[in-house]
Amino acid sequence: MNDGRMAERTLTERDLNRALLARQLLLERSDLSLNKALERIGGLQTQYAPSAYIGLWARLRDFRKETLTQALEKRRIVQATMMRITIHMATVPDYKLFSAATRKSRRKAWLAYHRRHAGDLDMPAVARSVRKHLADGPRKQAELAALLESDGFPRIAWSGAGLWVDLVRVPPSGTWAKRRADLYSLAEDWIGAYQDDERAGIEHLARRYLSGFGPAPVTDIANWAGLQVTALRPVIADMKLRRFKDAKGGELIDLPRAPLPDADTPAPVRFLPTWDASLLVHARRTQLLPEAYRPRVFDTKTPHSVPTFLIDGRVAGTWRYEKERVKVSPFGRLSPSARGQLEDEADRLAAFHAD
Repeated sequence: MNDGRMAERTLTERDLNRALLARQLLLERSDLSLNKALERIGGLQTQYAPSAYIGLWARLRDFRKETLTQALEKRRIVQATMMRITIHMATVPDYKLFSAATRKSRRKAWLAYHRRHAGDLDMPAVARSVRKHLADGPRKQAELAALLESDGFPRIAWSGAGLWVDLVRVPPSGTWAKRRADLYSLAEDWIGAYQDDERAGIEHLARRYLSGFGPAPVTDIANWAGLQVTALRPVIADMKLRRFKDAKGGELIDLPRAPLPDADTPAPVRFLPTWDASLLVHARRTQLLPEAYRPRVFDTKTPHSVPTFLIDGRVAGTWRYEKERVKVSPFGRLSPSARGQLEDEADRLAAFHAD
């Protein structure tokens, strides 16, 4: 690794917690533009479209819902299947590189999961069929699935089609006003043609992860991206990076000059949406989500997630918007000061919903 051989600093769990909060723009709301913010935090996971709006409200000063909707309409931001075969929103340049980096791994994972029912399925032929049916413009998911069946493909074909031909979900679907993201376009028609460069994509993806979630072990980057560690290591070996140790002596890598706030930096109350990526297992080293609470936030059998709130940089309960109010359900007793800050932030979030 081309990073010099200086003595490696050991970072505590709280150091890593504050680093993640800073990089996710959760220590202080940012004045960054929408595009720069999305790139800084590594995109937003959006199985539920409003999650992106709430996630940006928590991170950006004076964010308004129409800012994101207009960016989707103007094709500056795209919503598509990216890392781990999950729906994300990202800038157009990031989407192109994320797709290049993860395409092989996404196809391999899908084929492994569906090997009993799709092992002999001609997925390039499925992709050609999808291209044909989208040649005249966007279509809804149900319509595309039915058209594939009419072309003689089994029902399972649609679930993997977007891994063999790049598709994006286009507005008005997948927005605050129309939450089901079920209107599809060929990516090349929506944002223009682009070339694949897998190695450049993997390096870019690693940089975006460290920008939004570092310092981190290589295994956490792989977990977030849905890549094999063996695909990452040769690329990371050529990157100029800092190295640290965690409390157990494990290696952490990081971008030069990326923020590392003092461990005692105060962390404000923040509300997070469902499926916020900062709470997933790739970031458990930060204990933003204490392990004791993980089963209360994520139901892996459903799968399901609930919106949460942070106090002092850790999940301390859940929330829901109901009858024009944000109702909170703490996991434990809160101090009067924390309760007051929580109620103030809840009022602001209720106003955001109602706006």
